[in-house]
Amino acid sequence: MASIKRLGKETLIYGTSTVLARLLNFCLVPFYTYYLLPGDYGVIATTFAVIALLNVVFLFGMDQSYLRFASDAKDKTDVFQHCFYGVLANGVVLSVLLSLFAKPFGNLIGIGAAHSSLIHLAAWVLLLDVLNMIPFTKLRLERRPWYFAGVRTCSIVVNVLCNILFIAYFKKGIASILWANIFASLTSLLLLSPVVWKELLAKRPQFNNTLFKEMLRFAWPFVPSGLASLFVSVIDKPILVHLAGLDQVGIYQANFKIGVFMMLIVSMFDQAWRPFFLAHAKEPDAKQTFARVFTCFFALGSWFLLGLSFLMPPIIQSNIFGNFHLISPAYWSGMNVIPLVLTGYFCYGLYVNFMIGPVLTKKTKILLWITLLGAIVSITTNLTLVPHLGILGAGWAVALSYASMAVALFLFTQKNYTVPYEYKKIAAMALVCVGSALCVKFLRTPTVVLSAKLILLTLYPVWMIGIIQPQLLKKRSN
Repeated sequence: MASIKRLGKETLIYGTSTVLARLLNFCLVPFYTYYLLPGDYGVIATTFAVIALLNVVFLFGMDQSYLRFASDAKDKTDVFQHCFYGVLANGVVLSVLLSLFAKPFGNLIGIGAAHSSLIHLAAWVLLLDVLNMIPFTKLRLERRPWYFAGVRTCSIVVNVLCNILFIAYFKKGIASILWANIFASLTSLLLLSPVVWKELLAKRPQFNNTLFKEMLRFAWPFVPSGLASLFVSVIDKPILVHLAGLDQVGIYQANFKIGVFMMLIVSMFDQAWRPFFLAHAKEPDAKQTFARVFTCFFALGSWFLLGLSFLMPPIIQSNIFGNFHLISPAYWSGMNVIPLVLTGYFCYGLYVNFMIGPVLTKKTKILLWITLLGAIVSITTNLTLVPHLGILGAGWAVALSYASMAVALFLFTQKNYTVPYEYKKIAAMALVCVGSALCVKFLRTPTVVLSAKLILLTLYPVWMIGIIQPQLLKKRSN
């Protein structure tokens, strides 16, 4: 329990920047919906979907390689230099190629050659982002969450302020969003420069061919697996562009962003989880600790899943400041995708828990096949359901693809690194979660529905505590 409490503390610290990032970025959603037309929002959503995919290729899994090799290496500086210079060389080459072929690439992703200037800016965003990743990973490995959170927070504030300044004041349109990301990444790189220069100047760089090959051998499976994993969350935008049009992509993206609240819980946990299980893997009770972590995550995650699914639609439609809404009414037709997106991100959180199997056994190649499975489910579901259900079909694709990945990785982990998960408790919690959702579904009167939601959400933590540690409730009742 002491180890789990430390994990919880570090999760909260990492979460300070993550929550702020997600919340401030979410605050931009209503800003975008009032300043941008759905078609323009569709263009920028498609562009950032492609940036997310290319980010995996630019980084080439070297952040994961640094985590794995630096955790065991005597000379951590050597590992850092190989990772940083490798990412720098790869990023420069790919950025130049992307800029040279900006127009045909714009046509390929569906935004058209007229928006090729966005591709040039995207190349800079990608290069600067990956240069930040290795020093950020170093901070995570050294368990310096306050430094990590401080840099992230400053970067986020710069991003939001630049967005508002460029769009609302200078009227620069959708290119402003990319420029804001460039300035934010430069801010991060400047604040991380002490970490970078300390490692780069600590010793004269010497290329170790054996070490670099080993790092690449460990890292490369994260590229196709990372691409496949991102396909699950971003491939719906290019498909929607061709099947439903840019306007529907904009409506879908505005509501998809609500899922950011569930994703921030997963991101907070993930930032602390991977260094945590690497540090505790050799302890005799490690597997029991991992099992209890999963139980606690399931309880907290399912509560957030219900809460966001229940409350976000009425919050969106309520008047916050007179006629101002959280999202412009022009985008309300896509609210039915919100519970599905939230469910998908919850399943991704389960997937992150099961990551202990391939990482600790060094069988990372399985990630490729599992994420390819998720990508296939996503593409198949999108192509099957979008023509009939519109953007709701894309929401189902997100939920089903992440669920399939979680199940597949669970089966692999239990076969190769068996963890004694508390199955009875998990089943009881899942039953309470589903039962709560069904109770609300069959109610019709709006006032009764809202009251029922609030009562269920208030009682839910009590039920979870009763399932996880019933003795606590018995002590209090006595």
